[in-house]
Amino acid sequence: MRLKKEIVAMLLAGGQGTRLQILTKNMAKPAVPFGGKYRIIDFPLSNCVNSSISTVGVLTQFMPLELNSYMGNGSPWDLDRMYGGLSILPPYTGGESGDWYKGTSNAIYQNLNYIEQYSPEYVLILSGDHIYKMNYNEMLKFHKKNDADLTIAYIDVNLEEASRFGILNTYNDLSISEFVEKPKKPISTKASMGIYIFKWGELKKYLIKCEEMEGTSYDFGKDIIPMMLKEGKKLFAYPFKGYWKDVGTIESLWQANMDLLHNVEGLNIYDPLWRIYCRHYESIPQYIGKKAKLSNSMISEGSSIKGAVIDSVISSGVYVEEGAEIYNSVVMKNAHISANVKIYNSIIAEDAFIKSGAIVGHEKIELGKDMITVVGHKDIIEENQIIKKEI
Repeated sequence: MRLKKEIVAMLLAGGQGTRLQILTKNMAKPAVPFGGKYRIIDFPLSNCVNSSISTVGVLTQFMPLELNSYMGNGSPWDLDRMYGGLSILPPYTGGESGDWYKGTSNAIYQNLNYIEQYSPEYVLILSGDHIYKMNYNEMLKFHKKNDADLTIAYIDVNLEEASRFGILNTYNDLSISEFVEKPKKPISTKASMGIYIFKWGELKKYLIKCEEMEGTSYDFGKDIIPMMLKEGKKLFAYPFKGYWKDVGTIESLWQANMDLLHNVEGLNIYDPLWRIYCRHYESIPQYIGKKAKLSNSMISEGSSIKGAVIDSVISSGVYVEEGAEIYNSVVMKNAHISANVKIYNSIIAEDAFIKSGAIVGHEKIELGKDMITVVGHKDIIEENQIIKKEI
């Protein structure tokens, strides 16, 4: 007889990531590179294993090849288990009972049998496109203490950006009194992080209800949470005080990479007590040329730097020729930066080739003005060409 699992994690990783533009043209958003050698999905997966959660279902859909290949059997995150471990869960298409995932709640509904086999007491729902470090066990303790049917992790945000999130109000005991998904006029600044812990029995019941409703959006924020609140279920809000960033836009992805360079509190990816694990391919060291100039940058293994790299994140396999200058930028795997190229405030995608004398990006930017320039996967920028984000 198989042992029951106290908690099963379900990681929603099927999003198209349209706001990341050409970076997600050929891959799902959670597969987008981050911090030189990581992918966005490394963060929730590492949080799971660091929180001793060893059964994780990853729900994929849009352009899953890169993401599926990267995750493999889960061994980099110690999730290659005989019972439990990491499971990749694509939608069941082509049969009478299956279809593409229609929304967040429908994605979980289509995998009820996967969860049921472990007979868990609790189910943790996660998003695959956030950068943060979080101990889910502490949230589970809070959930148990309050005997909650649903606990929602939240973070305080600025009022100006609150309309981008599900916003909640609470009583003094942190029980939830109101919840509105992406309100035009926010009722508070307590923003849902898209991290939920449900009692399994309650989750199953409301997923089935949602499927049977007319006019459903198949969404946790628009359907499941308001329905549970209306029916008087015990919903609590778990406050999170650490670093958390939704990297769903070009600027937020660029900013999160820059935060790595400036020791932003809560984003120490080298903390031995809370490691961020990844699938690591490179075993050769980086090469730093005699005339190279480096300042406050992350240079990954397997890269070759002969030019100037200032306040930038460089991935493995990147080649920077002598005379090239890179400032405040993210250069992804195997990109080639030729001699006398100047790059400012940009993201250079994997396998891009920037030829001699080209200029990429705005030398000065204003945050919030959508000024980060992007060179796409395998794009070629010709000699002396000037490429800047149109504003």
